[in-house]
Amino acid sequence: MTPTPITEHDHVDGPADAPVTLIEYGDYECPYCVTAFSVIDGVRSAYPGKIRFVYRHVPKSSADGFSKQAAEAAEFAAAAGKFWPMHAELFLRAGEHDLENLVASAKAVGLDPEACRKALIEKTFAPRVRELATAAIRSGIIGTPTLFLNGVRYEDRVEFVPLRAAIDAILAA
Repeated sequence: MTPTPITEHDHVDGPADAPVTLIEYGDYECPYCVTAFSVIDGVRSAYPGKIRFVYRHVPKSSADGFSKQAAEAAEFAAAAGKFWPMHAELFLRAGEHDLENLVASAKAVGLDPEACRKALIEKTFAPRVRELATAAIRSGIIGTPTLFLNGVRYEDRVEFVPLRAAIDAILAA
């Protein structure tokens, strides 16, 4: 299994020529992704300028629908150039993804809360989230978080020490 190529539609942070590309397929409601967020954030901080990070949505269906709605809020933020601040806010406020909390998150990152509310109620970004989730599933991604380092699936624990060791091995090669 390999990730689809990175395109201009992906959420990418870091230099295009970074020696390590880390791709995460994740879900804002997944407790393992919540844990992975701080690990990945720590690893990215440990290697300034050496990691290009790509985040791709794989929201699971849930009875409350918060998972998809959180991804829609992230896409709303992306349309305003604020994906990464919203991405962090959503993980830092895990479990608080009902409409009112998503609107509050939008406000917290400097976005118009009423525009966010309208976009979520009208499901403006639902087609984009569905498209991204479908692409991930077609690529064989069924669980979250799923990580790739330079196109190779990372199979170890999503913890700081083993992830850093895998990145060190790439940088040493």
